[in-house]
Amino acid sequence: MDSLGQDEQRVVWAVVGTDIGPLMLAATRSGLVNVVFHASDAVRDRALERLAARLGGQLVEDPGSPLLAEAIRQLRAYFAGERHGFDLPLDWSLSSGFNRQVLRELASGVPYGSVVGYGDLAGRVGQPGGAQAVGVAMGSNPLPVVVPCHRVVESDGGIGGFGGGLETKRKLLALEGVLPEPLF
Repeated sequence: MDSLGQDEQRVVWAVVGTDIGPLMLAATRSGLVNVVFHASDAVRDRALERLAARLGGQLVEDPGSPLLAEAIRQLRAYFAGERHGFDLPLDWSLSSGFNRQVLRELASGVPYGSVVGYGDLAGRVGQPGGAQAVGVAMGSNPLPVVVPCHRVVESDGGIGGFGGGLETKRKLLALEGVLPEPLF
């Protein structure tokens, strides 16, 4: 408890090995709050600094935490090809406004094995012509993989950008059967 008798925000985190490299997962009592690609020590430390600045409270490495257990289980099943969606409580506190609206639509409306164009996604949230704003929302996604920004592509068939790198985006789309597996 803090000096006002309030429970201090506690963020638990862990780094999990996956087929696309280490992911850092962080959760609060409200749910999974952050997924970070390529979680080397330096990347992880910067992510933890950002979380501390944005959420405050105590950051605790706890790979065995019940707050992370189901997210870790579902991610492992996803990468094993055994799970096609996520059913997790999500803490949306790192996203707001238009970005949150777009990310929620993406999470609920673009299923495994499919893709959507930036402009199409903008239209779904009532902002036709907002393709660039959707791109910004994808770049700010605090929950990649679980909120599948890798499924958003260019309308001309291009793969588009990706915060985790294009190689990671290609691997995720190949896992979901959208792209062929790389030959080498």
